[in-house]
Amino acid sequence: MMFQVNFDPEMLRQIIREELTAILEEQANPYYDLPPLLTRNELKQLLRIGDTKAAELLGREDFPVFREAGVLIPTDLLFRWIVQHTTWIDHNSPNAPLVYKLMRQVPT
Repeated sequence: MMFQVNFDPEMLRQIIREELTAILEEQANPYYDLPPLLTRNELKQLLRIGDTKAAELLGREDFPVFREAGVLIPTDLLFRWIVQHTTWIDHNSPNAPLVYKLMRQVPT
């Protein structure tokens, strides 16, 4: 008995397309759902911190806060600040994606 395989390139493309779509949906960036400016409470919820830690962060000179309209935190600057102040990546993941290392070099 001989085994025969019929190769259908269009069927393969469809399978790959479906799998890639599933992966992209799984790994969808939840940050896109965040508002451009976070309130103090949204910051606390996002970082899972309490009032004391939030006050400590908001009191830092290097922490991105927009105070002209109350206490608002620019979401994009928050994530950039986190990357720039996280040494865990350097110590524990030397093969981390280059994007993390490049983000650390971008001035705020």
